[in-house]
This record gives sequence, C-alpha cells and structure tokens, in this order.
Amino acid sequence: MEISKAEMATAAAAAASSVTDLRGGEILVKALQAENVKYVWGYPGGAVLHIYDAFFKQDTIQHVLVRHEQAAVHAADGYARATGDVGVALVTSGPGLTNAVTGIATAYMDSIPMVIISGQVPTAAIGLDAFQECDTVGITRPIVKHNFLVKDARDMAGIMKKAFHIARSGRPGPVVVDVPKDVSFNKVPYHGYPETIEMRSYNPVRKGHSGQIRKALQLLMAAKRPYIYTGGGVLLSNASAELRQLVDMLGYPVTNTLMGLGAYPATDSKFLGMLGMHGTWEANNAMQHSDVLLAVGARFDDRVIGNPKHFAQNERKIIHIDIDPSSISKRVKVDVPIVGDVKDVLIELIAMIKESGLKPDSHALGAWWSTIDGWRQRNCMKYDSENTEVIKPQKVIQTLYNMTKDADAYITSDVGQHQMWAAQYYKFNEPRRWINSGGLGTMGVGIPYAMGIKLAKPDSEVYCVTGEGSVQMCIQELSTCLQYNTPIKIVSLNNRYLGMVRQWQEIEYSGRYSHSYMDALPDFVKLAEAYGHVGMLIERPEDVEPALREARKLKDRTVFMDFRTDPTENVFPMVQAGKGITEMLLSSEDL
Repeated sequence: MEISKAEMATAAAAAASSVTDLRGGEILVKALQAENVKYVWGYPGGAVLHIYDAFFKQDTIQHVLVRHEQAAVHAADGYARATGDVGVALVTSGPGLTNAVTGIATAYMDSIPMVIISGQVPTAAIGLDAFQECDTVGITRPIVKHNFLVKDARDMAGIMKKAFHIARSGRPGPVVVDVPKDVSFNKVPYHGYPETIEMRSYNPVRKGHSGQIRKALQLLMAAKRPYIYTGGGVLLSNASAELRQLVDMLGYPVTNTLMGLGAYPATDSKFLGMLGMHGTWEANNAMQHSDVLLAVGARFDDRVIGNPKHFAQNERKIIHIDIDPSSISKRVKVDVPIVGDVKDVLIELIAMIKESGLKPDSHALGAWWSTIDGWRQRNCMKYDSENTEVIKPQKVIQTLYNMTKDADAYITSDVGQHQMWAAQYYKFNEPRRWINSGGLGTMGVGIPYAMGIKLAKPDSEVYCVTGEGSVQMCIQELSTCLQYNTPIKIVSLNNRYLGMVRQWQEIEYSGRYSHSYMDALPDFVKLAEAYGHVGMLIERPEDVEPALREARKLKDRTVFMDFRTDPTENVFPMVQAGKGITEMLLSSEDL
C-alpha cells in the first residue's frame, strides 16, 4: 500500500516536532554517550561550567576529578593505551589548556587515540586578551592530529563525530575540540548524533598494495639473514596475533622497540629482546647484519638505529609496513614500502605465504640462528644479582616479574633509568601491558597512567614503576587515587639521583654531576600515609620480595614502596649518542 503525500507530510511534521532544543554542552555530552565513552578525566573552570552542568544531569559517564590538567590527559592516555579505546579529557581555557599541552604532546608522539575538550572564552571575546584566554588552536596545532574551534552549537555533534573518527582511524592521535563558553550555553535544535561521517580530505588507506606485499614475500623467502623489527604500530593495530602467526610460520628472529614490547612474547626463543639505545647485544647485531629487514609499525627513530650513516654501512633490503606514508623512508630509505593498516597487511601476507607454498631457506636460516646464538653468549643483561649489601634496581624488577608473570598485570612507568630497567627485565608476553611514554619521554606519566588503567581494569593488578624524581611530577594524583578508589602499587626505585641524567654526566661529562642529585627528598612513607595510602620503606635486598608480597596482599589499597637502590648503578647495554647500534657499552668496564 502506497503512503499518501498527506500522510508523508504528517509523518515529517511529527518528526520535526520531536526535535528538541539542547544547549551546546548537552549536545557534547550526548556525543560522548553515543561514542560509548565511559570515563572523562578533567578539571572544571569558568569556560567549561555549562559543560560540567550537562555532566551533572547524566549518569552514564563517570567524570574523574584530577588534581592537575596534565594528569587528566595522561590518565585518559593510559586508559587508551591499555584498552585501545579513545581516551577523553576535559579542561578549561587558558592555563587549563596550557597545563594539558604536555599530555597532548605525549599522546601525539606515541600515536594514541584521544579527544581533548577545552573550554574557550566567549566567541565575542576571542582575540581581545580576555581573562583565561589563549590561542588553543594555534598552541596545539603542532602536537595534534587535528583540532577544531566550535563556532556554532549546531555544529557540535558533527564536529565531535569527526573528532572521534580522526582520533581512532589511520595513524591514531589526539584531537582537540575547543568550545567557546557561549557555544556550550546556546540552545539549538538537536537532530541526533550522526551515524556516519564522510570527510573528503581525510581517507586513510587500510589495505596494502597487493603487488608490494608480493614483492615483500619474494624478498622474505629469499633471505639468508632475515629479521623482523616491530614497533608500537603492531599494538595500535591490534595485530599481535597476526605477528605471532607470521613469526611462527617463518621461524625468523624478531625484536620489539620500547613501544612495541608485548607484541611478540618476550619468553619465546625467537625473541631477541628489545633493540636500540638500551637494547640487547643480539637484537642490535641482528638489526645491523640482517640482509632482509621487515619493519612492521616502527619508525627507525634515533633511539633505535643510532647513527643513520653507521646503519647504512651494511647493505640490506628493507620492507616497511606502516599506515602513515610520511613515516616511510623518513630516516632510512626503504626498498619495499607498504602503506596500510598493519593487521590488514599481515593478514594478506600470511595468506600469500600459504598460497605460494614457498619455504624459507632452512640451511641459511640455521646458520643465521647459529650466529645469533653466538651473540647471545655475551649475556649482555648480566649484573651483580647476588649483592647482599645494596638493592640492585634490576633485582626489584626481576622479582616483580617472577611474582606477577602469571597474573593479570599491567606495568606503567615514568621516564628514566627505572623505565629502561622495567623494559629490559620485565618479560612482556601480552600486548598493551607495558604502558610508558616512548617518543616524548615525559616524566610524571606513571601514576596517572596507572589510575586510568585501574579504572578500566579494576580486577587487574596495576604497578607503576617510577623513580624519586619522576614520581614528584604528578604525585598530587595520589589524592585522586583515594577519591576514586584506584588501588595501584607504586614501585619507586629511589637512588637519590636523577638517574639517567647522572649516568650521562658520568659517561659524557667526566662525572660533573650538575644538578642531578636530589638533596631534599620527602619522606615518601609519610607522604603516602598523608594521602590516605600505605607507605613502605625497603632498604635491604632481603626485604625486596617480602615487601612486594605484602603490597600484593593489600588488594584494596594504594601502596607506595620506596626502594632505596644503588645510586651508582647504570643502565647497560647502552649506545651513546652519535654512535652506531653495534657500538655498545655492555658494562661499566667498557667506559
């Protein structure tokens, strides 16, 4: 039966009458609900009060009140890294936004999907140096994937849809949405949240070029000394299963960057350890001496390959898979570029291998493994593990690993020596379990990261490995941990120095320790207790394991463990700045 024009007109009128008028802030909250956002980390201020009023009227999204805007972005960032979902932070205008800049830059460097909502002064006041005004779009432009200034509340739903789409698709990254106060207050007709979005100027490629993948297959199967070098892109693409399948099919050695740890099981015999500035002897030598290198979701950064001229001395064929075409041949010229989503490309490559029936050169591969096993004999991770006089930081990490390796555990870290020891001595077998700031190297991320993860994974054990320098950057978030009941465990490797700075000063500056000693440290036990948590001081090697066991028993409490570690201990292996990746210092004896 056909519908008459009159009936159609009546239906249209009914639909039009169902359109409600909402304030811009209310539309923003509805957009977050439509995107299935569960948590928003933020700090209120004048420019965002209409948005906060909209939050007060709903109960599906939990807002977490942090103590500093930097921590809001870090916590949302940690949540995104552990879950793969888009993290969301909310800050006010002016200093609220500028305080968030470090967190935004941290997420940008590591390609983390985030939406940061910032308040702005009313549109009529923009450019007039109004109270708490700053040029949000201009300030954040170099450190975001994209940013928006919402000029009309009627555009709010569409802009939010674009923001989430841009943040999570292609090479992920942070997107800032700047909302003037009057835009969040104005009432406009709300027609619902868009189901789809089309952006003519933004269409990231997902599927790799089949011809290029076939070329890669031919190179991989003809290789005498193959090597698979993987980075954070494998985790971002959720391609760990495909990577494991590929490595197991081929039997080739594999390495992870700092950001890629957990993409391939660290306890597997084909894993050579992390590579780069503080990577293993075998991982770096295999990188330098391979004849065919498959780079997957990695970017050949300075901390990985060291001096590019040294790296280029050895002739090799390089296959590079990355969703971002600007990352390919950026630092190292490659032979077979493949632009596409890592997961999609690996699926196609695996299918081609099966279909081709080709097999690796088993004789050459056996000889290559013999060479690698020779490098492994160096035992480059050796340290004074039997020392009974002073706590060795490596021992703390190894003890933590042995205790939690079969548990559902997440490890966050701040930045410095403790970060490298955690990466070296904790064997990550699963993806998204190692949460740290790689590209920007941001101190202070550890506690906020852990808070964000604990909210997302309340039944998991969450440990923050930190140092007495880094932890003080965002230590005020211990208050947030108490308010929102996120019982994390803080493992502070306290050597009374800015350890990595001191190490470089010892090696590069003849021991001139300029402002790297911490002269007035707080009593961390009392400080933790003042925030309502449990504090522990551990000074003897024999107390390391009992302290960790006791902390684990306190499942519903945040525990701050102040481990007084050897102040002279350095991170080895080490590649000095300007050196090649095989020009390594393996111990203090090489100095």
